[in-house]
Amino acid sequence: MRILQPAEWSKPRGFSHGVEFSAPGRWIVLAGQTGHEESGDYPPDLAAQVGVALKRIVELLAEAGATPGHIVRLNWYLTSRSDYEAAGAGIGAAWKETLGRSFPPSTLLFIGGLVDARAKVEIEVTAFVPES
Repeated sequence: MRILQPAEWSKPRGFSHGVEFSAPGRWIVLAGQTGHEESGDYPPDLAAQVGVALKRIVELLAEAGATPGHIVRLNWYLTSRSDYEAAGAGIGAAWKETLGRSFPPSTLLFIGGLVDARAKVEIEVTAFVPES
């Protein structure tokens, strides 16, 4: 996989503009993951919900024999810009704990709400695992 980064563009923080890959392999597409615990409860703050959602993503990837380094796209849906701005450090810590130094292309959208009103974030994932 090659990160697409034109030399004259400033390097983005926390994501990549694009990736290129040319190899046989397997695609993995995950449904949007929210921050609900196995009990069905949601942590009250956004950073904790992001942490739970990212842990769920890592677990699903592992089920398919993949790692966060195989992620080629993230789509984030958030319900509050102010919660997102306030949770920056906590989201960064959750990212570092689960995805490490992987910064795939990402899109972040603020929306009016999710199916479960307690959910503050939902994250979709596309991953690609090249044949070894």
